[in-house]
Amino acid sequence: MRAVLVKQPGDASQLYIGEYPTPTPTDTQILIKVKCFCLNRMDIVQRQGNYPPPPGASELLGVEVSGIVESVGKNVTKFKPGDAVFGLMGGGGYAEYAVMEQDLAMPKPDALTFEQAAAIPETWFTAYQALFFVLGFKKGEDILIHAGASGVGIAAIQLAKQAGANRIFITAGSDEKTKFCESLGATRGINYKTEDWAAVIAQETSNKGVNAIIDFVGKSYFENNLATLSIDGRMVILAFLSGPVLDGVNIGPLLRKRLRIEGSALRSRSLEYQVRLRDAIYKDVIQEHFAKPSESYKLFIDREFDWNDIVTAHRTMESNQTMGKLVVKVT
Repeated sequence: MRAVLVKQPGDASQLYIGEYPTPTPTDTQILIKVKCFCLNRMDIVQRQGNYPPPPGASELLGVEVSGIVESVGKNVTKFKPGDAVFGLMGGGGYAEYAVMEQDLAMPKPDALTFEQAAAIPETWFTAYQALFFVLGFKKGEDILIHAGASGVGIAAIQLAKQAGANRIFITAGSDEKTKFCESLGATRGINYKTEDWAAVIAQETSNKGVNAIIDFVGKSYFENNLATLSIDGRMVILAFLSGPVLDGVNIGPLLRKRLRIEGSALRSRSLEYQVRLRDAIYKDVIQEHFAKPSESYKLFIDREFDWNDIVTAHRTMESNQTMGKLVVKVT
């Protein structure tokens, strides 16, 4: 089969389409003829040689696809050849064929195109996991979502709104992005390039802070995040875009305010955990919303690419100018 390969760890120019062995499904896996896959930040880090796939996963890039079932393992009972599916895998999505555990695969509703279906798994799984599995977010709480216009941010805003959030604060790097996030349900979008987001939230909350924070930034935001959390506040850290090493940070608020801070990753989680998450999302998000003519949740695809333009697609993601997912069609 053809697949997107990496000549050597480095920039986007190292990507090319070449020949690679077609995977064989295990007894509990399905083989998918891939229609579309989506780009994620981890793909860039893996391309650079800094994010090895988890044990047993394909070394190829890509963790989310949509497509048609080509064949199934002997113990597969939930799918048959010809079924339209989408979902998450540990790796291998940037290819003509990919394998996926049957318990992680989801039937594609007729209401969704293959492009839309491919744009759901990683961002919505990560956002749902962060909000409900890690933070235990509850109705009436205030939340701060950094990188609000990212794929995960877009999903988290909508999920928090649907869950009955009191106030949803977001940060983003342009006025266009903050307005976009407010159109999705954010109470207050803050342009971190022109405003002091911690000061804005302190003023808006009368110095009480927020109950929960979803952070992707790490080092440069850490101290202000601690200051912005309320008593018994919780924060989940999903990435370290500014770096992971802290210098001279006062951790006094951790004790004084009884804060809980937790890191979370999805790709390295056990299959049992991922299946539990998949089942919750398929019921609460896919069947209740995306499978119906519902306006409560919206999918945002920033751009679609042919996979022959994979280098351009990666460079587009690295430009940080996107709002929504980048979808790639396998042709």
